Amino acid sequence: MSRTILELKNVKKAFDTEAVLKGINLSVEEGEIITILGASGCGKTTTIRIIAGLTELDEGEVWLSGENVTHKEPNMRNVNTVFQNYALFPHMNVENNVGYGLKIRNVDKQEIKQRVHEALELVQLEDFGRRKPFELSGGQRQRVAVARAIINKPHVLLLDEPLGALDLQLRRQMQIELKKIQQQLGITFVYITHDQEEAAYLSDHIVVMRDGQIEQIGTVKEIFEAPATSYVAQFIDNRAR
Repeated sequence: MSRTILELKNVKKAFDTEAVLKGINLSVEEGEIITILGASGCGKTTTIRIIAGLTELDEGEVWLSGENVTHKEPNMRNVNTVFQNYALFPHMNVENNVGYGLKIRNVDKQEIKQRVHEALELVQLEDFGRRKPFELSGGQRQRVAVARAIINKPHVLLLDEPLGALDLQLRRQMQIELKKIQQQLGITFVYITHDQEEAAYLSDHIVVMRDGQIEQIGTVKEIFEAPATSYVAQFIDNRAR
């Protein structure tokens, strides 16, 4: 039986006088991939930054695994984030990048070595551990970023347009690999994209956002075949052309 692992309750956020999130309510089940889909400026990135604790909300609550984490620091929340720009340490090799989070938590060196090996094997980079980020392709750097995020065994993995910097062929390859990794590990993914094909391929549920509000939450079939509002119908139709 599935359980709710993430809840946003009436989350509101404004920057200066501009309301960016206008009362977001969202429940995410354990082990699913839920994609937040919407045009630029709709509030997608602000939403996951609030989940991660990187942006402070104005009103509302964030619950993770049944715990209210609204006012907890990012390092006290069992989530990790994968960004579009990889955010790797350029002076560290792949192994040290992946194991960095464990090192600062004072995990035993032998355990770090074992878990780094397992993470790199999962993303098919077990032979690249000694290389520096500049020696890798864009797709390989993104795999390193994923390995670094999953090594901490987060309850929720947040992915902010992680494939946006890749070309079309690499995007499609990485979509397949990300879905395979998620199914193997069972980690809950909250995925941000503006790409409908990506959302349709990856998602168990899709959240369509508009101007800081949720227009519809549904399965891929519901969103694409039974849009609940005229905006969702128009958004899907326009993007499909």
